[in-house]
Amino acid sequence: MSQTLQAIRGMNDLLPIEAELWEQFEETIRDWLRAYGYRPIRMPMVESTALFHRAIGEVTDIVEKEMYSFTDALNGEQLTLRPEGTASCVRAAIQHNLLYDGPKRLWYMGPMFRHERPQKGRYRQFHQVGIEALGLAGPDIDAEQIAMCARLWDDLGLEGIRLEINSLGQSEERARHRTDLIAYFSAHTALLDADAQRRLHTNPLRILDTKNSAMHDLVAGAPQLINYLGEDSLKHFEGVQQLLKDVAVPYRINPRLVRGLDYYNATVFEWVTDQLGAQGTVCAGGRYDGLVAQLGGKPAPACGFAMGIERLLALWQDQGRRHEPVAPDAYLVHQGEAAGRFAFRVAEHLRGQGYAIHLHCGGGSFKSQMKKADASGAPLALIVGDDETAANAVSVKPLRRLDEEAEKPQAEQVAQEFEQERSPVQMRVNFDELADRMSELLFTMEDDNGNF
Repeated sequence: MSQTLQAIRGMNDLLPIEAELWEQFEETIRDWLRAYGYRPIRMPMVESTALFHRAIGEVTDIVEKEMYSFTDALNGEQLTLRPEGTASCVRAAIQHNLLYDGPKRLWYMGPMFRHERPQKGRYRQFHQVGIEALGLAGPDIDAEQIAMCARLWDDLGLEGIRLEINSLGQSEERARHRTDLIAYFSAHTALLDADAQRRLHTNPLRILDTKNSAMHDLVAGAPQLINYLGEDSLKHFEGVQQLLKDVAVPYRINPRLVRGLDYYNATVFEWVTDQLGAQGTVCAGGRYDGLVAQLGGKPAPACGFAMGIERLLALWQDQGRRHEPVAPDAYLVHQGEAAGRFAFRVAEHLRGQGYAIHLHCGGGSFKSQMKKADASGAPLALIVGDDETAANAVSVKPLRRLDEEAEKPQAEQVAQEFEQERSPVQMRVNFDELADRMSELLFTMEDDNGNF
């Protein structure tokens, strides 16, 4: 017997019940983004490895440890499965000259790839929603993107997500801070772990973001970048804070917040929760004014953020969100060869009118088919037998009523009533009138929330 193949560790299947919940989440996301004027963009999942080395930085965890990179066997190109979306989005904007007529607000959604040890909320293939505003320099777009997130948490009914912000200033300010930071940590090398010692002269800012609790007191005493900000950087950061106060979005300034990608400057932020264990960051972003020029485009300011879909969905479910099954408008049952052919035509006709029809396939008695109609969640059963076929008609049976006593359909009873031709609520409808009659029935059965 051949070995059963399994999915790659950390790259997960989404089965129908999960995928439907994802679709409900994605519909909310699309509506939310339209409300802020963002337009969709789709980039390849595979890019030149050089793109991420140049954008993210050589001395980062992503580039050093986590990228899925390989050599194309056909032409020797160095390629990488995208570990994040910002670099790809900026590359696309430069390549296609998207900023020729002014700023752009773009969004994307899809899989990213990082070679990490899989655990809850951290996978090797994970999914993000990314938002990028290109060509806008003021604190207003920074604040709006942060406020966007607050509105999404409200739309999703999420609680317990708090905002942390910081400013990384400009390159010359970071350079002065870097000099003092290296001097400070060099005076305490005995307290640095191996990772911090490795980063001391290459990327000392990342030491501030250490997860090693034994170093937290040392980091707390380190020089704070906010004390090195010049007048323009402070004015920008204060402008962001004022706008957040104006729309009542609470925040905390976290001087240790530096983000893990080298392209950030000025405003950075994270939305975090204590409800997901170690993987508490559900959304993060900030300003990256130098990246467009760094990747070969004309200098342009930019800012954006990304949120992890798996983490948000885990939080959504932990806080009581449940999958809402997607039910067809009607389940079509039939028996007999002629009835089967007629039922096939009925189903296609109704689909052409905009109805979702589940046509029973695989045979079986009316009783067994009606049980499946019950389980489908459909509000109506459409029944085709020899008599209906001969009359060019369909019997229609409501399976759902709004009164609580009849909340659950009695499929077995319906089948028996059909067989005995004594159903008091079943009606026969001519083929040409079926679509209109179904509309009337479905409208009557629907409650104020669109449920049956």
